[in-house]
Amino acid sequence: MIARCLAALAAATLLVTAAAQAQSWPTRPVRLIVPFAPGGNTDAIARLAGENLGSAFGQPFIVDNRPGASGAIAAEFVARSTPDGYTYCVCTLSQMAPVPLTQKVGYDPLKDLVAVANIGANPFVIAVATSVPVSTLKEFVDHVRARPNALNYGSGGTGNLTHLVGALFLDRAKLQMTHVPYKGGAPALADLLGGQIQMYAASPSEVIAFAKAGKVRLLAISSEARSAQLPDVPTVAETFPKFRAVTWNGLLAPAGVAPAILDRINAQMLKAMKDPVFLDRLGRIGVDPVPTTRAEFAAEIRADYVLWRDLIKATGITVQ
Repeated sequence: MIARCLAALAAATLLVTAAAQAQSWPTRPVRLIVPFAPGGNTDAIARLAGENLGSAFGQPFIVDNRPGASGAIAAEFVARSTPDGYTYCVCTLSQMAPVPLTQKVGYDPLKDLVAVANIGANPFVIAVATSVPVSTLKEFVDHVRARPNALNYGSGGTGNLTHLVGALFLDRAKLQMTHVPYKGGAPALADLLGGQIQMYAASPSEVIAFAKAGKVRLLAISSEARSAQLPDVPTVAETFPKFRAVTWNGLLAPAGVAPAILDRINAQMLKAMKDPVFLDRLGRIGVDPVPTTRAEFAAEIRADYVLWRDLIKATGITVQ
């Protein structure tokens, strides 16, 4: 009986100590590890979030860019970091599903990293060359179905999300096209504009200007609802119900960080997503805010993992 009481007292003491540490956190600068080079969307989101969190918590949130291996280097660095609340990854869906599912990595995305806060999401848009004589998604499906494996779709590389979203669309539509991988989205887009490939599952920010200029045709968007950026572009789900393929940028922590610290960060990001200035700055880079709890973000990560795992298994996609 005495032993039980002592154990309960020790546990209660630890909880009180952990709560006190969480309330005093942070007492020094916090690092936000970004899996890509400076200048892209993820980097911009990390800097925007870091500025907001730094102002709220009174310590600098320093962006540390660690590109390489499709983001696996940064994700592994965070996964192996001391879980003291001072190192986070501003990661994308890629580091949590496609990359560890198609490459050998030194971390388990579902065990070594934990969800903190989703910040913003980006859908993809099914873009086709103007040389393709269609104006709707249904017409495109009929056009491709009549020409199995005769047409090409491009991507930013094998296993890249632009590849997987394109493959997911073809799988759901029961279509056959030849995949042409490029070293990045820019050359894929260039060949779409030139008509060397017929389809590319692009980020909206890549193609909006070209669509307005009549140089590319946007047939459908991959989010569940239409985008405010492209209100006249229907969703893929309007033709193929329940279709959804979006990427996100969110904060992840190494497993073991005190939940109270993660809750404080999540609460601040939810507060930021009610700030018109923060929302305007997100909108300028084509990102939709995603105000979710930690549990909701964790559930989304697990669902995305299953979605892309099943597609990769079904299609046999591998990265050499």
